[in-house]
Amino acid sequence: MLSTARRLALLLALSTAVVSAAHAQQKLKYPKTQADQIYDAVAKPAVPVSGLQAYADYLEQNQQYPTAALQKGSSGTVEVTFVVEKSGGVSNVVAKNSVDPALDAEAIRLIKGGPKWTPAEHKGAKVRQRVTVPVTFQLPLGAGGPAPATGHNEEPKPDKPDGPTVVKAEQPARPVGGTDAFFEWIQKNQRYPALARKKNIEGKVLVEFMIQKDGSLTDVKLVKRLGAGCDEEALRLIKAAPKWEPAMYQGKPVKQKMVLPVLFSLL
Repeated sequence: MLSTARRLALLLALSTAVVSAAHAQQKLKYPKTQADQIYDAVAKPAVPVSGLQAYADYLEQNQQYPTAALQKGSSGTVEVTFVVEKSGGVSNVVAKNSVDPALDAEAIRLIKGGPKWTPAEHKGAKVRQRVTVPVTFQLPLGAGGPAPATGHNEEPKPDKPDGPTVVKAEQPARPVGGTDAFFEWIQKNQRYPALARKKNIEGKVLVEFMIQKDGSLTDVKLVKRLGAGCDEEALRLIKAAPKWEPAMYQGKPVKQKMVLPVLFSLL
């Protein structure tokens, strides 16, 4: 049998353990969070389900540089702010800083169409969190901006007496029917390469071409390759594409170089 002293010591130890356990349990009972509250800082921030690297790859592979922005030579980083909901979806997607209306719209489209997120947690519960993601647009070499002009209006460069001058078109070249119609034509006439489909290859091919005075597309070449037959298909599409409205300078058509992305997506 236990002595009275040892019984008291055991009871004291048990009481201490129970009190400690109760105290620990009390610490775990966080006050309830407000259902609709949006947090900027949380204990466990929201992250893309696929991981940060895969999310960055998604943004890079699915970005479609707007033709209007290419023509104007617009570039920069659009900071997109949105709310990651408790379900992992996104809402309230807006451009925090405006770089160019076309670039802003494309950045918002990318975020809205992106993969789901693992929701944030705060005080032991899932919460809504405000997140900001930068979407960078970098002009491909030779895209947009100045157009080479030839003809009786040209002025020779000082360092190249016999060479054509370079002028900025007063009205940039644009697809007949508009940008949306052009990309719809590309999508409708695209033949997804069998090898790329078999290997689940997705992404974009950047194609450079010259828009002639009559609106025809010539000098088509690759700027960024994807492989598995996608490069050849992108070249075929641009070579077979409808004519454009040529760039204009001083009321006359001039040639303009352009770089456009041809997107390959299995979705």
